[in-house]
Amino acid sequence: MVEALDLFLKIGLDKRTAENTIANNKVTSNLLAVINEAAVTDGCERSTGNLLYTVATKFPANALVHRPTLLTYIVSSKIKTPAQVEAAFAFLSVTGLENIDISKFEEACGVGVEVSEEDIEHAVNEVFEEKESAIKEQRYRTNVGELIAHVRKKQPWADPKTVKQVVDRKLLALLGPKTAADDEKPVKKKKEKPVKVEDKSATEEPVPSEEELNPYLIFPAPEENYKVHTEVFFSDRPVLRACNSKAILEKHLKATGGKVLTRFPPEPNGYLHIGHAKAMFVDFGLAKERGGGCYLRYDDTNPEAEKKEYIDHIEEIVSWMGWKPFKITYTSDYFQELYDLAVELIRRGHAYVDHQTGDEIKEYREKRMNSPWRDRPIAESLKLFNDMKNGMIEEGKATLRMKQDMQSDNFNMFDLIAYRIKFTPHPHAGDKWCIYPSYDYAHCIVDSLENITHSLCTLEFETRRASYYWLLDALGLYQPYVWEYSRLNITNTVMSKRKLNRLVTENYVDGWDDPRLMTLAGLRRRGVTSTAINAFVRGIGITRSDGSMIRLERLEYHVREELNKTASRAMVVLHPIKVVITNLEPSSVIDLDAKKWPDAPVDDASSYYKVPFSNVIYIEQTDFRMKDSKDYYGLAPGKAVLLRYAFPIKCTEVVLSDDKKTVVEIHAEYDPDKKTKPKGVLHWVAEPSPGVDPLKVEVRLFDKLFCSENPGELDNWLDDLNPESKVVIPSAYAVPSLRHAEVDDSFQFERLGYFVADKDSTPEKLIFNRTVTLRDSYGKTGK
Repeated sequence: MVEALDLFLKIGLDKRTAENTIANNKVTSNLLAVINEAAVTDGCERSTGNLLYTVATKFPANALVHRPTLLTYIVSSKIKTPAQVEAAFAFLSVTGLENIDISKFEEACGVGVEVSEEDIEHAVNEVFEEKESAIKEQRYRTNVGELIAHVRKKQPWADPKTVKQVVDRKLLALLGPKTAADDEKPVKKKKEKPVKVEDKSATEEPVPSEEELNPYLIFPAPEENYKVHTEVFFSDRPVLRACNSKAILEKHLKATGGKVLTRFPPEPNGYLHIGHAKAMFVDFGLAKERGGGCYLRYDDTNPEAEKKEYIDHIEEIVSWMGWKPFKITYTSDYFQELYDLAVELIRRGHAYVDHQTGDEIKEYREKRMNSPWRDRPIAESLKLFNDMKNGMIEEGKATLRMKQDMQSDNFNMFDLIAYRIKFTPHPHAGDKWCIYPSYDYAHCIVDSLENITHSLCTLEFETRRASYYWLLDALGLYQPYVWEYSRLNITNTVMSKRKLNRLVTENYVDGWDDPRLMTLAGLRRRGVTSTAINAFVRGIGITRSDGSMIRLERLEYHVREELNKTASRAMVVLHPIKVVITNLEPSSVIDLDAKKWPDAPVDDASSYYKVPFSNVIYIEQTDFRMKDSKDYYGLAPGKAVLLRYAFPIKCTEVVLSDDKKTVVEIHAEYDPDKKTKPKGVLHWVAEPSPGVDPLKVEVRLFDKLFCSENPGELDNWLDDLNPESKVVIPSAYAVPSLRHAEVDDSFQFERLGYFVADKDSTPEKLIFNRTVTLRDSYGKTGK
């Protein structure tokens, strides 16, 4: 960076601008490239250097192939003013990748046009004649910038400094020297206060932005894919400006009909997690919004990791998330094309067969040293690669490597491996192949073969962009538009496949669909809906701000919003304590109506369920205290509460155990006329008939899996597991209507939270998983 700073000072940048430039990696890279292209590494005039800086920061990205031409004109002083440079930008942005018509370019930029001081004075006189009365009125408060702008319209190629000098002289001649009055600050007129009118907008909902309504607006149309995607810098050759030629783009658009084509490319070596939900939202969502299609492509280049279980799960979970693939493909479908293109890559001198071991490759990369076999003859690499394919070379004894740039500043250009030998049959392709392509080789080529318009991935792949475009350029293939977005990180969990796999295989959790995991199977089993997940992802947006952790409570908010509308109400008592209604006959059972929905219409019977009220009911242990207080709304000796959908009851007696502390049962009287109006309202469950216990169900209370917000950063991350992340209540009491609950049915257990019937349920015993509490309980002690 010290060398770069010296170079920037040499071309005449002031120290502050040079230092600010160094702080911006992108501008630094661009300016260094411009200086080298302009061949002014030994320095230049300050005026020239300032124009070079403008080129580095503002040059149109779709016309980078013409940047050297503009730099030649600047260095030779044929283009010497900011106005000429701006005119060049406008001309080249329209030209794009087409050949430049030099005569039109020079005409548009004023090349060769000499504006004399006489010409400038004439233009200034014309402007002053037009504005004379206003100038005399405002005197030295006249906006000089506006005057200069009017002169520039008449003489666009005039030297700006000369224009300013002539305008200043003309002002002095017209107005004379400044007076004391000219230096006085103008008196501001007091504005009349408008009559205060209530601002309705203050109470109205804020109008969402276009990006919030449609997060896909940031992506260009397929026909715009002629612009430069990225610049790849090399240590030993010119900058590669990756872009499609007109012919390649036209061929692509003809094949696709101009439609958007994206791909969701999971590796089938594990279960998908909520991060994949964001990827699906981006890939499938963009295609759907633009009327295109999204491939579901299994990235199955590693035959040892793929399993049919994972493939089946991925297809099923994509459907559950509400997405429909345009087509289901496998990278292995293209193994023959990938092999043929690897042969072509060798023929073009861009790949070689290498015999270094994995450790040797690592060492040579760290030292930025070329492999001893890097420059072997092309014919030799072709023969050896054929031997690799035919199984004539042992596993680990040879790889095919791309000949990229071992001196690059990007380690993902250090001659990446394209093919490895693996004597392992492939789950999808069978035993035809014993060499398999790497992700870095196959991914971009299959994107191109499938005519993907937008190749979208998370930010950790950003450094691979150079390799992506290098390879497609080396093979002369169509280049998709690549864009990276921030990955989804959520607090109190881990989402790396390696860590998830360890949690599952070492039995820290109960399988890939354990409700405590952020796998999509786990979330579904917990009762989280795909609608809530997609709403959560949409709310986060598609941004490039990396490293931020999204709080789990934000997901829970969307889950509550969804379930509040869709989950019917029911009553369950987790930790029951017996209450005997002493003024109700033991044989008497009253059937009451309870609401399935808060706004259930009176005349709609389907919006209600029946609950029995008998002389034995059960309430939560925490809803009774021996000592009452002002801020307590539960039951206490001598105190009344209202039973939800039923009657007020008043505690008349408490039966204690032998220790004189533990409450065995409570005696109470009910008010059949509902004359009393207690503040507290309790949920409850009653014996459905005399001497018969209420419906027993198992309830599983799930909480955060880890205690820390970011357990993945901890060395001993497994020590951070929350011991209270799963609490099983084997014998909760439920209302009779829950007996008919089926797996995946969701309910709001009143005052407790949202719950879902689990797949472990049997006809003899129903099991419910807590999806989420009714309110955010973060930082509170209660469950």
